[in-house]
Amino acid sequence: MQMSTESLLIILLVGLIAGWLAGLIVKGSGLGLIGDMAVGIVGALIGSWLLPQLGIALGSGVVAAIVSATIGAVILLVIIGLVRRGGGGGLFRRR
Repeated sequence: MQMSTESLLIILLVGLIAGWLAGLIVKGSGLGLIGDMAVGIVGALIGSWLLPQLGIALGSGVVAAIVSATIGAVILLVIIGLVRRGGGGGLFRRR
């Protein structure tokens, strides 16, 4: 699979924005550049698989990709929070 530099930069940018948004929604702050990017990219994979399974179509383009990735990243952070806290007590509390 050949990927152009432009495609890679777009994926990283979408991942960074989605991870940052998910960090704000779930924890109240970002996770740092690398953490936001990692959560956003994994969230994009989750969102791109889960949303069609639920019959949700957001369309195409960068904005739809960011929304889908953010939804997936929020789901990922909630699951991580539940596992780390043993039930999720105080998951949405600001720090």
